[in-house]
Amino acid sequence: MKKDIHPKNYRLVAFRDMSNGQTFITRSAATTRETVTLEDGIEYPLIKLEISNTSHPFFTGKMKFVDTAGRVDKYLNKYKQHLDKKTK
Repeated sequence: MKKDIHPKNYRLVAFRDMSNGQTFITRSAATTRETVTLEDGIEYPLIKLEISNTSHPFFTGKMKFVDTAGRVDKYLNKYKQHLDKKTK
């Protein structure tokens, strides 16, 4: 096995799921400029996540559609003529 391939700067980091606000703490070597103080009064580096196991439909069992940038509407508008021809 190769030596010295793993980072040495592991520390406790807070990860926040931005879709539901859930925060969890784990060890990580990821870098960030933001920090957050949690209920325990300790300040942690903060990494923001788009989706995590607390909001992903596979883990929650709920089908929750998140359209962050209107991508579905943009697609439907772009291909509206083609879709209308297909339904006729």
